[in-house]
Amino acid sequence: MSQAKILMIVTSSSRMGDTDKPTGLWAEELAAPYYALVDAGAEVVVASTAGGRAPIDPGSVKPRGENDAIVERMLADAQLQEVIANTRPLGELTVEGFDAVFFPGGHGTMWDLPGDANVKAIVEAAYAGGKFVASVCHGAAGLVSAVRADGKPMVQGLRVNSFTDAEEREVGLASVVPFLLESRLRELGGVFEGTDNWQVFAIRDGQLITGQNPQSSERVAEMLLEALELRA
Repeated sequence: MSQAKILMIVTSSSRMGDTDKPTGLWAEELAAPYYALVDAGAEVVVASTAGGRAPIDPGSVKPRGENDAIVERMLADAQLQEVIANTRPLGELTVEGFDAVFFPGGHGTMWDLPGDANVKAIVEAAYAGGKFVASVCHGAAGLVSAVRADGKPMVQGLRVNSFTDAEEREVGLASVVPFLLESRLRELGGVFEGTDNWQVFAIRDGQLITGQNPQSSERVAEMLLEALELRA
């Protein structure tokens, strides 16, 4: 196919609800898929619910020189840093012209993505238009409000994955997040499949591609590239 164009939607939430706990976008979950996609020749447009600077979860970035290679690449990339500082407001965009929508995670997504009308509209339009919808970790929070033309949840009957309830309990935030993502996807009729904590896991069911945790970020991008026929 011609050059693929991906709409990457990230959180604008920098705090966990009404608490003083900082949060935001998980660095690896942006960096790993972003570079996998652009290195394969795709164009990636990064948008957020509010536009402007996307908050990076401080827990996902160490001092320079101490991060995994992919995060170090992001920190040293002036062009990507400019993109992060000036994300497009999602309300100004439509899915027209895009081949896929991709949701990186980070706990911030749990507060703004589920109730955002633009997120809901974009996901519904993408799915109805036969485009791919992908998420990693808490990025699946962007899927929970979307419905199909018949009014049923988009994830109903589809194999789906996200940050698991077990992983949420292990990080000590099960009582902080507004809901448990795995449980919500199950309640919506999703056929949830996962694996042990912190192991690489991602699945595809038709147009939907979902991955479990930061470790699965690159795998989700690889599966999207395969779906877009950019990788054999």
